[in-house]
Amino acid sequence: MRALHGDVRGLKAAQRGALERTYRRKVRPDEVVSTELARHLCALSREIGRQVGVLLTRDGAVSKVIVGDARQLEIPDIGRLRGGPGRFRRLRLVHTHLRGEGLSADDLNDLALLRLDLVAVVQAEADGSAGAIEVAYLSPSAADTAGAGEGPGSGDGSPFLTVEAPQVYALDFDFAATIREVEREFGRHRRGREATRERALVIGVRPEDDHFAETVELVRSAGVDVAGTLRQRRSRVHPRTIVGRGKLTDIVLQSMRAGAEVAIFDIDLKPAQARAFEDATGLKAIDRTQLILDVFAQRARSRDGKLQVELAQLRYSLPRLTEKDAGLSRLTGGIGGRGPGETVLEVGRRRIRDRIRNLERQVEKLSRQRDVARSRRRDRRVPVLSLIGYTNAGKSTLLNALTRSEVETAGKLFVTLDPTSRRIRFPREGEVVITDTVGFIAELPSDLVRAFRATLEELGDADLLLHVVDAADPGWRTKVEAVERLIEELSLDSKPLLVVLNKCDLVTEEQARRKAGQLDAVAVSARTRAGFGRLIDRAEEAMGRVAPLLPGDPSGGRAAAAR
Repeated sequence: MRALHGDVRGLKAAQRGALERTYRRKVRPDEVVSTELARHLCALSREIGRQVGVLLTRDGAVSKVIVGDARQLEIPDIGRLRGGPGRFRRLRLVHTHLRGEGLSADDLNDLALLRLDLVAVVQAEADGSAGAIEVAYLSPSAADTAGAGEGPGSGDGSPFLTVEAPQVYALDFDFAATIREVEREFGRHRRGREATRERALVIGVRPEDDHFAETVELVRSAGVDVAGTLRQRRSRVHPRTIVGRGKLTDIVLQSMRAGAEVAIFDIDLKPAQARAFEDATGLKAIDRTQLILDVFAQRARSRDGKLQVELAQLRYSLPRLTEKDAGLSRLTGGIGGRGPGETVLEVGRRRIRDRIRNLERQVEKLSRQRDVARSRRRDRRVPVLSLIGYTNAGKSTLLNALTRSEVETAGKLFVTLDPTSRRIRFPREGEVVITDTVGFIAELPSDLVRAFRATLEELGDADLLLHVVDAADPGWRTKVEAVERLIEELSLDSKPLLVVLNKCDLVTEEQARRKAGQLDAVAVSARTRAGFGRLIDRAEEAMGRVAPLLPGDPSGGRAAAAR
């Protein structure tokens, strides 16, 4: 006989035999449950004093027989759902209740999280007969209501539809026709999306709004469509599934209706948390570090940049290879999987460590080559100005405007990844080199900082750091603080620094003047070139130049300035 699932302790042999014979029963495809099967389950339920349930396939066969306790039953592992978002399990749960209670929150959560066709509850009467029946299934018409209430099925616009009848035989419900229509409606929501870019739900679990908007922008910069956003402000992240069970239900419902395959979080996840979330929802879980690494992988153009991104990705992936091989599925394609590629990640921990050591040697070699170039520049006494600042502050646009170059720019995060240097002549300083560097971001992944430390060494030879700040950014204060922390972390806080308040054409003159005063900054607009004269004067003053460069003066005016 096929196995029984759940709590079967204390059952008599005759009772176990009666439960096992349930597998022989079958219902018509259009029925939720037959009257005979309902009576059989209710009689057994009353006899053993526990809830009894079955999982039925679309053709009406019994797939699993489940035994619970007097209050609930637990559905056994039925494997991960395949087929993408919006798909159903092709199984329905029918089980008994002993105390006259209707569908519970657990029933509705199971319906959504397991993506069952439906859930039905049959009341087991005191004499063992089958009483009232209540059926619930997902409503495809409530496309945007998931997450609006405090829990599943709460309030108006519930994502669940229910049907009741006083007796099983009186239930007016064509299961086969209804599930076909529901699937058709969910398919209509998905149609036209599966052939386009990857779609993701962006999920915020921080107690405050810090970085959530930035995470959404990072997702767009990664070339992923934002299918929707959800927030759950928790004082403490759920230790296993990141969010609570009710929010898991909301996530599943919204992903089904929006055609989302990925859930992207605004925090870093532990490997076990990511795996538990994926098992519970069927969605690929991506955390903040993976998202940033993915954007970097797309932006890297030079050999040096590609090596450093791969190194960072492998360092991030190595501790996560302790999970089962199925856990690598989220690293083998799409967002979170660009860069080294699946063949590298699947060769095992030893091979990955070997690859990391090899990459470190290559990065170190390139670092020494850059150091030679910097030594030559120092010998020629060419001053170096390095543009630093939060990502998307307009550093590359400022470089283009100052040097009349055509470095790639766009209104996205981390457009510049590889350092770019251009020459320009200052009135007093003469020829200088201006270097555009990778943008900073709050909580920059430590693996990324380590991998790019060789590139960031360029900042150590700068004669002046130009900290570019976006004047039009409402969160400019926190971003300035984030950059200052990273400057200190990189031991650059002893370097001369000049704050450049960029994008002043997007704010009023009074706002620009006030912010510039607070930061002791030079207000400029890279788009209109306003304020460039003052910027160059302040830059030369910061480098110690007070007199014009005199032809034939080997000291370049520095001795005169010192006197």
